[in-house]
Amino acid sequence: MSETLSQTQMPYVLVAPNGARRGHVDHAQLPVSLPEIVAAAQSCYRAGADGIHLHVRDDQGQHSLDAGRYLETMSEFRRAVPTVDIQITTEAAGIFDVPAQFQCLQQVKPNWASISVREIARAPDLADKVYGLCAEQGTRVQHILYNDEDAALLVDWQARGVVRDGQTDRLLVLGRYTSGQESTPQDLDHFPQNASRWMVCAFGRQEHACLLAAAERGGDVRVGFENSLTDRDGNTWANNAASVSALIAALKGTLL
Repeated sequence: MSETLSQTQMPYVLVAPNGARRGHVDHAQLPVSLPEIVAAAQSCYRAGADGIHLHVRDDQGQHSLDAGRYLETMSEFRRAVPTVDIQITTEAAGIFDVPAQFQCLQQVKPNWASISVREIARAPDLADKVYGLCAEQGTRVQHILYNDEDAALLVDWQARGVVRDGQTDRLLVLGRYTSGQESTPQDLDHFPQNASRWMVCAFGRQEHACLLAAAERGGDVRVGFENSLTDRDGNTWANNAASVSALIAALKGTLL
């Protein structure tokens, strides 16, 4: 590691408060309804998060890509936390196909969206259309990468012009397919490094350790209940804001 956190600026902190799969049965403070998601965004922003990775749910609390729900939630964010950055997810979660993901992007027209290259590769004939739409409407893309194969696919699509110039941001998902979804800082070594902007999320008790390791290497960080509910000792966080606060404190402590 050639650079320490003391030689860098604080990383960008994105919070992912709910994800596509967890609910109140996993944690009473995991936000599912619109008021809960807005309240979580407010508390996490006050705790130091720069942006929110947004998932919306349907009336049964299940993962949704419904454009109307996204637009309603984003409108509430602009009222309640007008300066927070909003990144919508296009995650399929085993429910949605690539045409549905494209339709979501087309109807919502978000400023920022996360898109898994692995999911878009399910319909390679639509990949050019997806990334072209984002370029045309000014949607910033963050590519979700689960391993080096995903990273290689992204490089190929960039070389062939499927992924447009400037669409270089990456989210590196550490330990997604490990036993028990317990990430380690060493998982970062499995991804090729390049000069494009990158962010890390991680699962399990070492979530914060992984994020600190990423920050030391110059990466940005994503934290929250989508990935981990507990600290390094297995204690459950009171809520998303508690995890954000602890991470911010750790990052600042490392800077001193």
